[in-house]
Amino acid sequence: MGLKVCKFGGTSLADATQIRKVQSIMLGDPDRRFIVPSAPGKRTGKDQKITDLLYLCASHARQGIKFDEVWTLIADRYRSIVAELGVKLNIDAELAEAKSRIATAMTPDYAASRGEYLSGLIIAALLGWDFIDAADVIFFDARGRLDMRKTSETLGARLAAGRNAVIPGFYGATPDGEVKTFSRGGSDISGAIVAAAARADVYENWTDVSGLLMADPRIVENPKPIDTVTYRELRELAYMGATVLHDEAIFPVRQAGIPVNIRNTNRPQDPGTMITPDAGPVAHQGTITGLAGRKDFHVITLYKAMMNTEVGFGRRLLSVLEDHAISFEHAPTGIDTMSVVVAGSQLEEKMEKVLDQIRVDCEPDSMEVYPTMALIAVVGRGMARTPGMAAKTFDALANARVNIRMIDQGSSEINIIIGVDSADFERAMQAIYAAFVP
Repeated sequence: MGLKVCKFGGTSLADATQIRKVQSIMLGDPDRRFIVPSAPGKRTGKDQKITDLLYLCASHARQGIKFDEVWTLIADRYRSIVAELGVKLNIDAELAEAKSRIATAMTPDYAASRGEYLSGLIIAALLGWDFIDAADVIFFDARGRLDMRKTSETLGARLAAGRNAVIPGFYGATPDGEVKTFSRGGSDISGAIVAAAARADVYENWTDVSGLLMADPRIVENPKPIDTVTYRELRELAYMGATVLHDEAIFPVRQAGIPVNIRNTNRPQDPGTMITPDAGPVAHQGTITGLAGRKDFHVITLYKAMMNTEVGFGRRLLSVLEDHAISFEHAPTGIDTMSVVVAGSQLEEKMEKVLDQIRVDCEPDSMEVYPTMALIAVVGRGMARTPGMAAKTFDALANARVNIRMIDQGSSEINIIIGVDSADFERAMQAIYAAFVP
């Protein structure tokens, strides 16, 4: 298939047994030339992530508190991994240096980055590959933003040398050489950056699930996996609450047009889910790619006679939300009505002030607030061009005795947004899934 960059999550690197699986995966395909590891994750439900322990060490150090007991947990974990793998690596020296630098008031970012750094050293020693410190090839500017141009040039040149390499995830360096971590998405972002710089044909993101699922398994029993999903569909599913890669984590590969393959370290034979820039012609007429949703939205509805002739009415309403730093999800309108759908968390302790300002700025004839609404996104390419998709969805809800409070498709061809009472959310999700998935 061509050059592959592989990122492995914390559960894939939790102990020596898991790392052996990673070794087999990487050496089993010569196209897999670059690996981006995370820090070791939990081995059991009661275990702790190495990154969390490292942050705790940094917190203790800043307060002048010794962190020997916490550090022992970290050191023992790495020593055990090195011993069981039998790799030639002076892990004690690396641990001693990291502890010393954390203790001398290094930043929390430096402390947290050591999880990936040490993982990278171990895997490089195990595979016999080059180790490239992410601080030498991934750069942030003075404001803490990723410097993609400099990163691409420097990292691309290092990777073009032709040797297989390990590049730790989660961190890079600022112009003054300080280690800086990514705010969220962590190693996923690093993996995508490496894939883009290497001009990979595929970016494989290895985790503990065999790809993305069509629905939340906590709501829908045994949902089917998604074989192929486009970046646009992924964006819709992620926005509505599906647990998938964050936008920032796939932006570099999306921009470069590189497909992402979500794979399972524990079941490497499973094909997983392929995320593509464009999946081509719709071949699944009458079906959906997936559905996702979130609860606890509020709907603020304004009524005013001749609203449609009043220039600037919508701007004034949305300006009130802006004044209170509130974003809105949807804004359904009628001739004399306008509604805004807002996440309940956005309105915490702001409701009365927002409503008072709306009354003053917009002068509605009346105004109502509908709380506890859930939004469900039914996502699939070509939905708008497929007759009967909306009818099938609404029939499923009617048969499940779920009342629809809002419908919003707009000009989008890949989703239908439905608002239902939060109390009906799970039942609605189950009914829609059953209608489309045999």
